[in-house]
Amino acid sequence: MPRPTLRVRGLAKEFVLHHRGGARLPVLAGFELTAMPGRCVALTGPSGAGKSTLLKLFYANYRANAGAILVRHHGEVVDIAAAGPRTLLELRNETIGYVSQFLRVIPRVDTLDIVAEPLQRRGVEHMEARERAAALLARLNIPKSLFELTPATFSGGERQRVNIARGFIAHSPLLLLDEPTASLDARNKGVVLELIEEAKTNGAAVVGIFHDEDALARVADECCEVRPPCTAEAGC
Repeated sequence: MPRPTLRVRGLAKEFVLHHRGGARLPVLAGFELTAMPGRCVALTGPSGAGKSTLLKLFYANYRANAGAILVRHHGEVVDIAAAGPRTLLELRNETIGYVSQFLRVIPRVDTLDIVAEPLQRRGVEHMEARERAAALLARLNIPKSLFELTPATFSGGERQRVNIARGFIAHSPLLLLDEPTASLDARNKGVVLELIEEAKTNGAAVVGIFHDEDALARVADECCEVRPPCTAEAGC
């Protein structure tokens, strides 16, 4: 029986609005989720419910206020909500892949090296990493003439495909996807969905946000609804 790659128990998150006199904005409360190897869990729910916040919590871009985020890492279970910086860095380098909505461009670094960098962190030789990056970028229909340029001047769709290539270049047991097919045409959307299917076949647990109904139907094995906390202000 496979063991969960990710188990989330009693997760809560609120933001403190310092510009509003320290007002507290609850975003999540008591959230639960289990993600198994080779399966995709799609986060559903209305805009503003906290779906992207969840992915940032799983990647430790945000810290939880309560609860546990349990990730299987090299056979051990690590609680991201309580882990220190060194452990979080190791998780990001070796276990968790994350495709956000936006590519943060690294100044003066060319596209090939941006995509190859996760492989190099895992010990892959520089030239081999660049060759594998070139193959993946070509599959995502990025012109070869752009490989040696920084993505700073690329179109939105090109940047997103570079972002996707960087997220998929190395196998990650846990793969977090925030609207990976947004801003892509049908041809490139099809390539991304193939990459997700291949990641699942290779044993990755995928947690993603898919506003595209066709993408959701094709890759999601189950859905997990995200609802904002019930508060007095909401009439609960």
